[in-house]
Amino acid sequence: MTEPSFLTDVRESYDTIAADYVERVPPPAEMDPLSRAMLAGFAELVRTAGLGPVADLGCGPGRVTAHLAGLGVSVFGVDLSPKMVGLARHAYPNLRFTEGSMTALEMRDDELGGILAWYSTHHTPPQWLPEVFAEFHRTLAPGGYLLWGDYVGDERLQPTHGYGRPVSYESYLLPLDRMVDLLEQAGLVVTARLEQEPGGRVNRPHACLLARKPETP
Repeated sequence: MTEPSFLTDVRESYDTIAADYVERVPPPAEMDPLSRAMLAGFAELVRTAGLGPVADLGCGPGRVTAHLAGLGVSVFGVDLSPKMVGLARHAYPNLRFTEGSMTALEMRDDELGGILAWYSTHHTPPQWLPEVFAEFHRTLAPGGYLLWGDYVGDERLQPTHGYGRPVSYESYLLPLDRMVDLLEQAGLVVTARLEQEPGGRVNRPHACLLARKPETP
């Protein structure tokens, strides 16, 4: 099966910018307090539920994966970019990182107690999001949690450079209500939302959604 072109573009672009990304993107300790609070709340929920490990999808260099591990979460990272996975493995040798795509997760049905999709879905064309969120639903255990965080808006971005390097990926910013609808169409129930206006290092509106896969009746 031929790989969708957007996946190739994302992989090649992040392989190109991986080292620069690590140098320029601040670590979790320097996130805004509300985003850190959402991560802490998610960590507590998945620890308490005890339904299985958490997959950090689009984990990049593994910093947020390691942050969750520091909060007591059993977590592993998945990323499309081999260079990013290599950097993550080097920085955090005690954690597991694998290459993979959110469009076809190599995990069993109901395997995960939680999924973190932290600023990792905006390169996905909107028509592919139902397939991605269906994979989230498939792999989450009944009662499992999803924490999604990303930029929001109504815009398609086509940059030529990122972090000082040439890139070919695109970004698709959708209204938050649209994201809620797509998650609920996939069978996930949104239980909390946080919207933030631009501020500090973040120059676009961004948001977090906490969702849950319903428990089996």
